[in-house]
Amino acid sequence: MVTGLIGKKVGMTQIFGADGVVQPATVLKAGPCVVAQVKTVATDGYEAVQLGLVDPKGTKENKPTAGHFKKAGVPPTRVRRELKVKAGSDPVKPGDLVGVSIFADGERVDVIGTSRGKGFQGVVKRHHFAGGRASHGSMFHRAPGSIGASSFPSRVVKGMRMGGHMGSDRVTVRNLKVLRVDPENNLILVEGAVPGGPNAIVVIRKAIAAKPVRVAQVEPVKKKGKK
Repeated sequence: MVTGLIGKKVGMTQIFGADGVVQPATVLKAGPCVVAQVKTVATDGYEAVQLGLVDPKGTKENKPTAGHFKKAGVPPTRVRRELKVKAGSDPVKPGDLVGVSIFADGERVDVIGTSRGKGFQGVVKRHHFAGGRASHGSMFHRAPGSIGASSFPSRVVKGMRMGGHMGSDRVTVRNLKVLRVDPENNLILVEGAVPGGPNAIVVIRKAIAAKPVRVAQVEPVKKKGKK
């Protein structure tokens, strides 16, 4: 069985539970995905599948990529990702369709995406430096300060926090709870936020290190008085 799906981030909303508690949720349009290639230990040294996100508009491919999909007998897809296969599960073959039905309400998932790009940012925004005083006469406000000693080692050490490109990084958010699954519309609602903006490509996979769900236990109130 395939352990994940490719999807797009639709946006955020909120869901009210039966007890009246509101939960922030992210709506993801996951799949449908088609299996474009199956990798085995005998041929590739490991087990995995290459999934392609089905696009109703279709896509144009060059001859090598078109031959890759023709061999699998599936239409070309622009977005492709490789995902692991659960050990001991039913075998998967090229052309199989994978949908959101692989997930269930209350399950824990990991969401992988690309964070929003912020461009070039200074140390205050990028690394949360405090900066200097804003008082009259101060000439040190948002500067990074010293970046190394002059005598020894007379160079800037590796890993020095400085201004630079911020965002557009691969981010994995772990152990998000699945609040609702809608197989008819290929939608899945997960608790909390996921990286990226609207229409960002994400990968939803079953949590690899799922933590047990903690349930708050209310202790009985002890009455004050004589024993």
